[in-house]
Amino acid sequence: MTSRWNYLPLTAEEQKLETELARRFANVAPISELLVQRGISSVAEAEKFFHPSLRDLHDPFLMPDMDKAVDRLNRAMGSKERIMVYGDYDVDGTTAVSLVYRYLQNFYSEIEYYIPTRYDDGYGISKAVIDEADERDVKLIIILDCGIKAIEEIRYAREKGIDFIICDHHVPDDELPPAVAILNPKMEGSTYPCPHLSGCGVGYKLMQAFSISNGIGTAELESMLDLVAVSIAADIVPMVDENRVMAYHGLKRLNSNPNMGLRAIIRICGLGGKEISISDVIFKIGPRINASGRMQSGGEAVELLTARDVKEANEKAVAIDQYNKDRKELDKRITEEANAILDRRGESESDKKSIVIYNKDWHKGIIGIVASRLTELYYKPSVVLTLSNGLATGSSRSVQGFDVYRAVESVRDLLENFGGHTYAVGLSMKEENIPEFTRRFEEYVAANILPNQLTPQLDIDAIINFAQITPEFVSMLRLFNPFGPGNQKPVFCSRNVKDFGTGKLVGKNLEHIKLELVDDTSGKVFNGIAFNMARYFDHIHAGKPFDICFTIEENKHRNAGSTLQLMVKQIHLREK
Repeated sequence: MTSRWNYLPLTAEEQKLETELARRFANVAPISELLVQRGISSVAEAEKFFHPSLRDLHDPFLMPDMDKAVDRLNRAMGSKERIMVYGDYDVDGTTAVSLVYRYLQNFYSEIEYYIPTRYDDGYGISKAVIDEADERDVKLIIILDCGIKAIEEIRYAREKGIDFIICDHHVPDDELPPAVAILNPKMEGSTYPCPHLSGCGVGYKLMQAFSISNGIGTAELESMLDLVAVSIAADIVPMVDENRVMAYHGLKRLNSNPNMGLRAIIRICGLGGKEISISDVIFKIGPRINASGRMQSGGEAVELLTARDVKEANEKAVAIDQYNKDRKELDKRITEEANAILDRRGESESDKKSIVIYNKDWHKGIIGIVASRLTELYYKPSVVLTLSNGLATGSSRSVQGFDVYRAVESVRDLLENFGGHTYAVGLSMKEENIPEFTRRFEEYVAANILPNQLTPQLDIDAIINFAQITPEFVSMLRLFNPFGPGNQKPVFCSRNVKDFGTGKLVGKNLEHIKLELVDDTSGKVFNGIAFNMARYFDHIHAGKPFDICFTIEENKHRNAGSTLQLMVKQIHLREK
């Protein structure tokens, strides 16, 4: 689907800031424009942005209830109580459990962890698990990346003498669970400076506060930032504030001395010897860790991430890699089935603003991925449902700018359970409620979605020519890493470019174009790749001009040089 190109020049006020910054970055003109777009208003702020420091992490005790949480944890350890670390089965949950469990193991032995299975236990905490914890004499449960809506379950636990510390980042309801402490930067009235932590990030802040309260040095905890970086990338939380600081230092750890389990995954991904980026985490490392919870048990991911033996870590990595291969096959088949259903329904021609699709035989672990693919293909908020434990259970994904959480919340009276974020929601309902849910969900979306939210938008950061792509400029661009929401990889537009005469079709079905590009401002020839754009080849091969939107990619290998490539995102043809 072709995107609409958006370029918003700086306002008059922003231009003043840009002029100030340009004095410092005069030889790399577009850099100051990129900084202003990211809210940087001074050279001092720019230097801080370019060199993220762990000293800039916020005081964890600024988070409401942190003092209560640390006090309860200290009392549990002082009284030799049994502690359970409990978390969700996705990447964020398993990295959070791995971090908290392994860190506390350095100081305390009466501790265990539990990861629910997607199929037997379902999402969140259950009374059955609480009963099991009670039988094992657990007195404190630290629950990570879930729990904010577990009102009845935590009330039930209290009756059994089990306390909860909730570390969550999902949107809370008005009524809160009766936990000893609720650590959630999205809590009503919270003034914590970084409201968009990952679940693992909240767990890190608890461990940071625990360390401060006990006078423990920071080195051991900071060595676990690779787990936090993986959670930040995989959960796609904003790459701003302390998320960016933790991701920056976590990536450094991934590239130097990663967790033994992550090292095994890095090797099996074929990333050994390569400089690992956030993109590598999103597309290679994260999906493999996630595949464990999707296909089998998230507990295996924790076993991998807490492994202390190389042989064990490698064996777990091989098993998890196979889960990922199985997941890909299922993903492909179910997506094809979903598209066939939507084709029969005439979805591409439909004026409906949302998609709700149900098949009782689809694999529960894959439907979130399928929802993402449908949203990307049709550019509509999508809900994909299957049957699990007698309920229609599903996942919803959204388009940029539209809050699908509020859309699902608008029909909560039809639901058994739901929870999530602005762009991703999990939900369950009785099977007979699907038709009414579909009608009312569409009614809400149609009434609230804006016309421009139903068309893909490609935001352009700067319009540049090839003469501006200098080694100094590329070097400065590196300092904008790590990228993510709120700090996306810069997208540039260059106009009136041409093929050097050596462009060719590549790919199994000759669907991509490998380019060598020139413009009128420089004698440089830049390599480029345009995926799935073979339809433009005749125009390009004829030497006619065209405009491109692109990102600048470096293929870097440790102890070796790097090669530059323009990753072409869109092409607009010109006649002259």
